[in-house]
Amino acid sequence: MRAEDFELLYRLEEKHWWFAAMRQITDTIAASELAEPKRKILDAGCGTGFNLSYYTDLNSHDVYGLDIANAALEHVRKRGLEKVIQASITAIPFKSDTFDVVFSFEVVTQTPYDAHDAAFREMIRVLKPGGHFFIRVPAFMWLWSSHDEELQVCYRYRLHELRKKLEQCGFTVEWTSYANGFLFPVILARRLLKRAGIGGGSDVKPLPKGLGWLDGVFKAILSREALWFKSGRRLLFGLSLICYARKS
Repeated sequence: MRAEDFELLYRLEEKHWWFAAMRQITDTIAASELAEPKRKILDAGCGTGFNLSYYTDLNSHDVYGLDIANAALEHVRKRGLEKVIQASITAIPFKSDTFDVVFSFEVVTQTPYDAHDAAFREMIRVLKPGGHFFIRVPAFMWLWSSHDEELQVCYRYRLHELRKKLEQCGFTVEWTSYANGFLFPVILARRLLKRAGIGGGSDVKPLPKGLGWLDGVFKAILSREALWFKSGRRLLFGLSLICYARKS
């Protein structure tokens, strides 16, 4: 990602509908671990760091972050956060069996496909036995668009493919589903327009002037997926893919 992408992320990460609703979904899937106080958590690819402070405040968790980008870490430090280090997800500079939870939000797929196994093996290494790994990645290569090019996404996964890769790296997958499916028709229309040359760039940006009211609408719709998942249901399609796995 470019420096200007991190600047936009820093401004949007707290309140933008996509980030806020996705945190609700994350909190629902990882509820059992997050309910325990003072969990030791790693955000592997923490970006500008809002999640570090969010999960620290949630239940007095001990939260650490890493990111390889200087521009990302500059924004993390602007938040006054210190438990962060510059590193790659394929060479995590923490001891084995350190963390109760490792988060990976839309990060692994910003590295070349042939580096994914190394990243997953590093994440399982730093987890304590019985610890949990939450990963969210983009779904379906046929949804590729200028959004992926803008954010330097290298790959989009299918569910069975990601599950198999995690299991081969030693994880026990406990839960998996597509996500961001309730808004799928809107997103699909936007992606098709992009392919036709109408619009471009990232989908995650401020709404046009006069359409700010849609932020609340989109947030309400996407947040409903948290309740959908809490009821035990899954989604068969969506723009994102989530796996929740355990280190045996």
